Formats: sequence, C-alpha cells, structure tokens
Amino acid sequence: MATLHYLPPVKPSAIALGTIFNHAISLAVLGPVFGDTYRQAQAANSKEEFFKSKEAATAAASWGSSLVGSAVQSYGVGALINATGTMTYKGAAYMGSLIFMASAAPSIVSQIVTEKRPLDTIAVSALARVFETIGLSMFLTYWGTRTNPFD
Repeated sequence: MATLHYLPPVKPSAIALGTIFNHAISLAVLGPVFGDTYRQAQAANSKEEFFKSKEAATAAASWGSSLVGSAVQSYGVGALINATGTMTYKGAAYMGSLIFMASAAPSIVSQIVTEKRPLDTIAVSALARVFETIGLSMFLTYWGTRTNPFD
C-alpha cells in the first residue's frame, strides 16, 4: 500500500511541461498586458528608458509570478494525480473539475454577482481557468506524473 509523503514526488518532466502548458494559458489571458508593454517599448527613445519604466517592471513581475504560479500548480496537480491514483482521462477530468470548483468557481461567481464585470471578460477568464485545471489534469495524465511507473 502506498503512503502519502509530505511532498509527493512528481516526474520533473511533467512539472516542466505542465508549467509550459499552464504558462501558455496564462499568457493568453495576460497577452493584452504584454501587447501594450511591447508597443511602449517600441515607442521608447532607448532600451534603458523602457527597462526603467513602471510598465516594464509590471510586465516582468506578471510574467515571473505567472511562471512560478504555473510551476507550483503543475506540481500540485501532479501530486494529486499520484496521491489519488488517477490513471484515466475521465478520472483526470473529474479531478480537474473539482480543482476548478474549489479554486476558480468562487471568484467567477463573485465577478458575476458582486463585481458585475463584463460577461466577455468573465468568460475568457473562466475558459483560461478550465484549461488550467481540467486541461492540465488531463495533459499531465497523458504525459505521466509518476517517478516510478510501477507505483
């Protein structure tokens, strides 16, 4: 019988590819931020002026935190896949749905009910979160997360 370790091992390649997968989804949402920053960089008189600007610092912080967040999320989902013994796409979809409901659904409901954000903005954010949870779970199940495939 397998025991749950404090920090369950997850195959490093699964974390790396999951990070790339999730980061690509995050960039699709953050794309407008980087698009504006890129246009400002082109308009700046010099590279030094741009890199000292607040916009460059904001873009770098957004990119870096998104990358780190994607890596942590990939490890967490991989660890859950291993801990639960999930081996099928159906199981991965169920687990990803539970992760979505636990992590994203409350903020989506809040955006609709209390913040009254535009529905197109909410839809894009929700779609990104579906890919980051259900899509990531299924992708990692496809790739494999176990360091020892005979576990």
